[in-house]
Amino acid sequence: MQNPLLEKPSASHGAYPFDRVQPSDFLPALKAAIDTAKGRLEVFKKDKRTDFQHVIVEKGDITEEVDYIAGIFFNLHSAECTEELDKISPEMSEHLTRFGNDISLDPEIFAKVKICYDTRLAQKLNSEEMTIIEKTYKSFVRNGALLAESEKSRMRELDEKLAKLTLAFSQNVLKATNDYLMEITDKADLDGLPEGVIEAAAELAEKKGKAGSWCFSLDVPSMLPFMTYSKRRDLRKQLLTASSSKTFNTKFDNQENLKEILKLRTERAKILGFNTHADYVLEERMAMSPKKVMDFLEELLAKAKPHAEKDINRLKKLAQELDGITDLQAYDTAYYSEILKKRELDMDDEMLRPYFKLENVVDGIFKVANLLYSLNFKEVFNIPKYHEDVRTFEVYDEETKSFVGLFYTDFFPRSTKRGGAWMSGVKEQGMYQGKVERPHIMIVCNFTKPTKTKPSLLTLDEVLTLYHEFGHALHGLLSNVKYRDLSGTNVYWDFVELPSQIMENWVLEKECLDLFAVHYETGEKIPNELVQKIKASGKFLEGLGTLRQLSFAFLDMSYHTVNPDSIKDIAEFETKTIEKTTLLPKIPGTSISTSFSHIFAGGYSAGYYSYKWAEVLDADAFEFFQISGIFNREVARKFREFILERGGTEHPMELYKKFRGQEPDVGALLRRAGLH
Repeated sequence: MQNPLLEKPSASHGAYPFDRVQPSDFLPALKAAIDTAKGRLEVFKKDKRTDFQHVIVEKGDITEEVDYIAGIFFNLHSAECTEELDKISPEMSEHLTRFGNDISLDPEIFAKVKICYDTRLAQKLNSEEMTIIEKTYKSFVRNGALLAESEKSRMRELDEKLAKLTLAFSQNVLKATNDYLMEITDKADLDGLPEGVIEAAAELAEKKGKAGSWCFSLDVPSMLPFMTYSKRRDLRKQLLTASSSKTFNTKFDNQENLKEILKLRTERAKILGFNTHADYVLEERMAMSPKKVMDFLEELLAKAKPHAEKDINRLKKLAQELDGITDLQAYDTAYYSEILKKRELDMDDEMLRPYFKLENVVDGIFKVANLLYSLNFKEVFNIPKYHEDVRTFEVYDEETKSFVGLFYTDFFPRSTKRGGAWMSGVKEQGMYQGKVERPHIMIVCNFTKPTKTKPSLLTLDEVLTLYHEFGHALHGLLSNVKYRDLSGTNVYWDFVELPSQIMENWVLEKECLDLFAVHYETGEKIPNELVQKIKASGKFLEGLGTLRQLSFAFLDMSYHTVNPDSIKDIAEFETKTIEKTTLLPKIPGTSISTSFSHIFAGGYSAGYYSYKWAEVLDADAFEFFQISGIFNREVARKFREFILERGGTEHPMELYKKFRGQEPDVGALLRRAGLH
């Protein structure tokens, strides 16, 4: 069959043929690849060998083509999801889930894995080989290999249903986000908005066929500036209400999807011998148990809540003083926070934007990677792309003169891209058909777009987001292991955020800002007084920010530890669960749960706490850099060797201690946030 997905990639470095692939190629290619793999698995099962090379390495080769096709599909489904692609996504998920279960629930394949696992000590394996056989065996067990046939059959049903439901949840969020538009026809209603925000709104209106007016969407680069600067309280309320209810009692309602996902996850966990989905998930996390997570969250809550209450009282006082408002609401906080920041720190995002031209920020982050890890990023134009916004780079290590990997960037919102920001392993580092190959890594964001008169000028939050995702990218790019299942970000979920979150610390340091923060018109370097204000902003209203993150983490843990049958009313359950982290009234008719994609469509179920968990790690790790200098090559070498290169080849706490010389100190996070 003539199909680019079934041909060996001909582009430089074996890059994905994004330019040649059509949506109609996917299903035929996937079916053909699965049929081929099934035939090879039958041969594999008849082979009597049970050694590591056969059971782990050769079995991995069998599924490589299926993994390759799935990788291209899901990257596109997130970043460039056309109607045609979206239409075939349920069937793609169904085939992949069924094929995965065909392997994980096959008694003959598991029997070979078990013998290999049982004889691992006698095979004289190295530490990485020991880790991969132990991980493989445990993966089979955690996916039902030890179950009776009737239970295996039910597991298949559950996994296929869950794949469809989580996909439907995600699709509803994207469709609901794209469906809403707030149109403003009276220029007076733009009061308070910066010139660049007004210009972007006019361009969006023109794009949507509403020329002459101004439009705001639920995409963050459009919505957040409006919430931050608009003096029209009624319109702020309208926009936040729309965002917070987009999949709640609307045509894109996710309530039944949410309830069903919870029921199926719980049933799956119980079949495997766990009390709850959280118990199942946390067995493979640094935190290990729901109790340990809850103790950690409660400890942070006790420290953060008094600070958050002071923060909210300052905002209430300001709102009453300026506008006579006595009932501060959720749609007021961004607006008055910005005024308070301007008043207390004499800074705001609009003051910083001219120094954060996107191209300069990207060049700056490449300089940081060079100073820390000797990396060079060279833009190339011969790598296939799926959209004109995408840029491609070859990455080299200037010390060893070796090729490190391919790097893709995709920065601007569009209707075919889901919201948020993420890093993706387009091709993971590791062994392919007996040869260890370098990775292809992508970061996708939704940043402020350039307008007709201005380049893309980022907010401080957007700069922090870029550094965060670039940290994930470095984890993928610098991976130096043999087996793909252990490479890059294939680590415990509550460890994966360390390489990303630590990168944000550099943005608050003068030495780093001096590398890229110059005024886009004058070329003037960012003034020292602004640098000091940026540093101070790291602690500004941090109690409130921490409480917000804790509310998401408590909500996640609650959903995945209670009996799902007890959840009759989602809004009521949500309100009750996050009551202890809530300092403002809830907007009637809203729910954050029904668009909480991280836990219902992403990989963060029973894992949202990991953002705060990793903050402890990154605060403690960055203190180590600060002691020796933030660009100290020796500390960077240790971080690269023990954190970025090793992937999941060892337990994360052991790797952390090899880097740091000690276990992480919670006090480091509290000191940095000013919450001690």
